[in-house]
Amino acid sequence: MDCTIHQQVKNMNLIRNEVISEGDTRILCCYFNNSSKVQIARITNIPNWYFERTVFPGERFLFEAMPEAELEVWRNAETDAVACDRILCDRLRVEESSTAD
Repeated sequence: MDCTIHQQVKNMNLIRNEVISEGDTRILCCYFNNSSKVQIARITNIPNWYFERTVFPGERFLFEAMPEAELEVWRNAETDAVACDRILCDRLRVEESSTAD
């Protein structure tokens, strides 16, 4: 299942951080934890903006970010070390689909 928006998603809460000024372009993004481990998702590369969320196994969540923001996904690796993947938020963009009424 992908992160395409449809009627059911409109009822979900979006995570917003209002520190970003209204003039900045934000996009709707979706991240899915397809692992069996709890992960921490963070955005730290945008000045004066903080975003962090615990993401449970199998959880999918929507959030707004600037296209150039990087989502850092922290997890415990098999060796008990901490690993971090970085994903450009523009790659997590949700494409809205129109539905005929």
